Amino acid sequence: MTLDIAGRHVLVAGAGVTGKSVVPVLVELGARVTVTDGNAERLAELDGLGAELVPGLTEPPEDVVLVVTSPGWRPTSPLLVAAADAGVEVIGDVELAWRVGRLREHPPSWLVVTGTNGKTTTAGMLESILRSAGGNAVACGNIGYAALDAVRAGYDVLAVELSSFQLHWSSTLAPDAAVVLNLAEDHIDWHGSMEEYAAAKGRVYARAKVAVHNADDEWSTRIAEAHAPESARRVGFQLDTPRAGELGIVEDLLVDRAFVADPATSAEELATLADVRPAGPHNVANALAAAALARAHGVAPEAVVKGLREYQPAPHRAVEVAEVAGVRYVNDSKATNPHAAAGSLRAHESIVWIAGGQLKGASVDELVSSIAPRLRGVVLLGVDSPVIAAAVARHAPDVPVNSLRPGDDEPMTAAVSAASAMARPGDVVLLAPAAASLDMFRSYGERGDAFAAAVHVLRDDAAGEPSDGH
Repeated sequence: MTLDIAGRHVLVAGAGVTGKSVVPVLVELGARVTVTDGNAERLAELDGLGAELVPGLTEPPEDVVLVVTSPGWRPTSPLLVAAADAGVEVIGDVELAWRVGRLREHPPSWLVVTGTNGKTTTAGMLESILRSAGGNAVACGNIGYAALDAVRAGYDVLAVELSSFQLHWSSTLAPDAAVVLNLAEDHIDWHGSMEEYAAAKGRVYARAKVAVHNADDEWSTRIAEAHAPESARRVGFQLDTPRAGELGIVEDLLVDRAFVADPATSAEELATLADVRPAGPHNVANALAAAALARAHGVAPEAVVKGLREYQPAPHRAVEVAEVAGVRYVNDSKATNPHAAAGSLRAHESIVWIAGGQLKGASVDELVSSIAPRLRGVVLLGVDSPVIAAAVARHAPDVPVNSLRPGDDEPMTAAVSAASAMARPGDVVLLAPAAASLDMFRSYGERGDAFAAAVHVLRDDAAGEPSDGH
């Protein structure tokens, strides 16, 4: 690990968010910086930062000693392949942040969260717990606030959410504690196979001091076994009575049997199920993961419960929008794959499910089969709605399905209206699409905003005239 780049040539691949973050740091460190990107307009946005801007490079200049790549660039990109062939080290912005942090007299502690689903919620819970303990802490990484910016801002503890892309380019990262929450098919087009995707996630354990894994998730357990070094402390968590060395659930309590004086005979109460928001088994698992990382950092139980109670869920993640005529409307637009949607659906007993979008080849049969008894009705929209409709017909043939026409001008308004007509008092109308949004919306955020707006119209209409209670 080195950052001996003063007076030397560094190439930045990608002029987007990563480029804007890393270029000023590299310039401050005395490097001669070139930035390349296939998008000339995006490249021009970096004008004035002290770097040379060169569009469309497919090979690094001969004197380049380091390439810093945006995480979205695939390892098969011609420029990155050429750099590797020339023996030039390629790293990402997270690895750069790690190395810059090591230059500080007191480097920050890194507590790292990865997995297919639940990363942002877990990192947010962890940040809240750390701050409740009085720590100068921040959630960063893939969460929207760059890890490099957090390091430069002087935070002492980082709750770092990392994607598999970011981990692929992180070669010497050594967290104080790390967790792989779960693993399900996602980003296979980028990594090439499920095994390569798992290996990228496993990098988070390679130099970790404490390796936290989800004992209820086969992939998480396998990845920890395969990638955590013998020197790492292994800590599991599960949604059942914990074994010695684990965190888990006893009745309605979250308990710790790992970070206690005698794990064989004692346990520490951390919180209750009612302290976890949003509700649902998947978020209890997220809370246990956050608690394990915080406890690895030395946080007291009192701060764990305080942090969980004060945590504010991020937008579009199982957020209750309103209750109308005894029906609760919940926005989980961030559930962009079947695995994420499953966790959201299992949090409720009687559901009218709004789903659909781009499945990206993912199967929904297992999901529909597992949640069929909970379904009051299904409303479908988006390009792959026929695939979900077929799965419902196979596994829940008695559940009514309303597939919206592609030409509807306000598809989410129509979806909420259709769901409202199916729902009964006590039901939950749940937007958990199990699919990406880009066939109909600019992002999952815009999709969630459209759902919330439609629910608010429904609520206001109901308040203006007597409700028939559906």
